[in-house]
Amino acid sequence: MSSSDDTLPHPQAECSSPPPNQTQIQLPLLIHQLSFNQDNTCFSAVTDRGFFVFNTEPYRPLICRDFESGLSLLSMLFRFEVFVLVGSSYSPSPSAAATNTKALLWDDHASRCIGELSFRSPIRSIRLRRDTIVVILLHKIYLYNFSDLKLLHQLETTSNPKGLCEVSQISGPMLLVCPGLQKGCVRVENYGSKKCKFINAHSSNITCLALTHDGRVLATASSKGTLIRCFNTLDGTLIQEVRRGADQAEIYCLAFSPTVQWLAVSSDKGTVHVFSLKADSVVLGMIGQLVQALGFPTSPYCCRSVLPKYFSSEWSVAQFRLPEGSRCIVAFGQQKNTIMIIGMDGSFRRCQFDPVNGGQMTQMEEHNFLKQEEHFPSWNEDS
Repeated sequence: MSSSDDTLPHPQAECSSPPPNQTQIQLPLLIHQLSFNQDNTCFSAVTDRGFFVFNTEPYRPLICRDFESGLSLLSMLFRFEVFVLVGSSYSPSPSAAATNTKALLWDDHASRCIGELSFRSPIRSIRLRRDTIVVILLHKIYLYNFSDLKLLHQLETTSNPKGLCEVSQISGPMLLVCPGLQKGCVRVENYGSKKCKFINAHSSNITCLALTHDGRVLATASSKGTLIRCFNTLDGTLIQEVRRGADQAEIYCLAFSPTVQWLAVSSDKGTVHVFSLKADSVVLGMIGQLVQALGFPTSPYCCRSVLPKYFSSEWSVAQFRLPEGSRCIVAFGQQKNTIMIIGMDGSFRRCQFDPVNGGQMTQMEEHNFLKQEEHFPSWNEDS
């Protein structure tokens, strides 16, 4: 592993960063990242000029910020006006305040940077909890205390160019999942029990992860993109396996519904799938305990043959078709049986699915969040 992943000696409590220009960002824009916040009440779009934040229900613009040096990543913490920003690798000079090796803690209300974490290699992604900042590099993951940026823990992973990592969001000790040190392996770090577990989820590289808010259920996809597997993080047992399709695909996003009754999946095939899950997070723990009590092996490949009723592959209940190659992420809406789809082309869609009859979803609304003349007609006066 390269030493370039090592963190620099000290985080800075304050940092000098140019304030954003609050005038309208000029089109055309290149979107670098899309993400929902932890409860799906907002989504953000990071561009080569700055970022947008939108409310999801109802759909409406909230924030528009222009950073001339460019951004590559943004992480929100629920609806707080504090963001973690990562600069663009295309910053005009190596000394620019915002680069992709620095994580800036940005107080948007005060329009200033209040903290900074610096590294020797590019930041791949950021995850936030109310008490923790998680920074993901190519081979390492660093955990910092949110209040004082003190380093709490660091983990090693296999090569992780996508910055795969998820953390539980309920109060109490954190549970973290990330790629392990072997191909197809997921590391489960339980900071409550102080135990680390490795799940052999797939035979090929892990390309997508999702975790329920309580941290008890994990969904995984591999580079093959045909099967999605759900695991009980408490004991590593396979809960359920669902099939997206027969052809190889790149999985863009996995998302649980708040009740863990549904799982949404998007891929480069252009179809968004919704799968029915057989149990909520409470029942899943009971299933895992039953499997162990009966003496069955906990390898996912063994469990699948022992309990075929629960572990056989299943097809999606509902689908929504986009043009093939459309890059998008998905999340469940606050309205019952709805999902939200946001695309790298600037599209926002809200769709409803029939939980009983399934089939094609119904599109309820569609917007283009890059149309600034529609969303930010008088931003200077309103901001």
